[in-house]
Amino acid sequence: MYLATTGRPDAPPRTSGAGRRVPGTVLALGAVSLVTDVSSEMVTAVLPLYLVLGLGLSPLQFGFLDGMFNGATALVRLLGGRLADRGGRHKRVAGAGYLLSTLSRLGLLLAGGATAGIAAALAADRLGKGIRTAPRDALISLSGPPQTLGRSFGVHRAMDTTGALLGPLAAFAVLQATTDAYDAVFVVSFCTGLLGVVLLAVYVPGASRTAPAPTTPRPRTALRDPVFRRVLYATALLGAATIGDSFVYLLLQRGLDLPTALFPLLPLGPAAGYLLLAVPVGRIADRTGRRLPFLVGNAALLGAYALLLAPPARPTAVAVLALLGVFYAATDGVLMALAGPLLPAHGRAGGLAVLQTGQALARLLGAAGFGAAWTLWGQRPALWLAGAALAAALLAAWRVLPAAVPAEEAS
Repeated sequence: MYLATTGRPDAPPRTSGAGRRVPGTVLALGAVSLVTDVSSEMVTAVLPLYLVLGLGLSPLQFGFLDGMFNGATALVRLLGGRLADRGGRHKRVAGAGYLLSTLSRLGLLLAGGATAGIAAALAADRLGKGIRTAPRDALISLSGPPQTLGRSFGVHRAMDTTGALLGPLAAFAVLQATTDAYDAVFVVSFCTGLLGVVLLAVYVPGASRTAPAPTTPRPRTALRDPVFRRVLYATALLGAATIGDSFVYLLLQRGLDLPTALFPLLPLGPAAGYLLLAVPVGRIADRTGRRLPFLVGNAALLGAYALLLAPPARPTAVAVLALLGVFYAATDGVLMALAGPLLPAHGRAGGLAVLQTGQALARLLGAAGFGAAWTLWGQRPALWLAGAALAAALLAAWRVLPAAVPAEEAS
């Protein structure tokens, strides 16, 4: 049934103090994500530098490789969501994904610089992420009442981002201590990721403790729900106009002529902004509706692209990184909180997987397209094209995304 509200129809009512507490499942999953993100961001922070400057990949090759592996998770996300919904096996499926990503660090270590081996390890990492994401977000969505999902996802994403903040610092420290030994980064990353798997096994309950409330029957599949389809279309449009963080960091590094040793520190800016804003934005989204924060977050990304066209300067670079943090704080968890209540409890993971798949495939096109434009016409024309595409996508999403999103009281 639809939530009765006093303000916007997509803004759930305020609850009592007890109802506003963050569930233990969310905190446990946040701890797992924190440790896992330390592991994954250690590798992510050095990867563009390693592939483009170390192995000599062109922007087109890097864009295709980065986008392809992110897009390769698409079908796996759907499979992971479907498996998780069968018998409520969210924890088991998520655990398999976390373990696969952890083992991929050993693949990077054994690859020894071989492009094929690195590609296989990256594929395993992305597949693991694709398997675990929808079941994990379904566990969060099912752990508490729909009207507090913005706060729950905000807390989880804040903890997750703490790991993203610490990961590049750890990579920087390891590289400084070992004189740019990438193998040492991969070893430390593997050990840290293994700790995350242990935390999941020990502290995360196997099923949601919130009993499903009686609901009005909804369509059997997410794609038959017209409201969910509009959320999916808006997300895909915006994703296709996203160039990817790695390109942003490469543009900043080239524009400012930063030493390569400082490159792993660039993701710290967005991570810090995300950490500070995730919970406040989640609370605002719970009170005012989740549509507007989501659109404002994408507008912040457009502002970052515009600043990249300005003359290179350190204050400009700081502003770009800050706007990236705003973008993630206002879109990542907010989107899951927006879409989750539209889906029945027994199909929550599968429905979220559909949404994440659409976003991943769209971002594949965006990354590959920007890499091709940069290679063919240069970085400034490619940036102008990306900015124009995002502005058009934002206007289209404003019209496509429902102004009032009904929330099903299913948990």
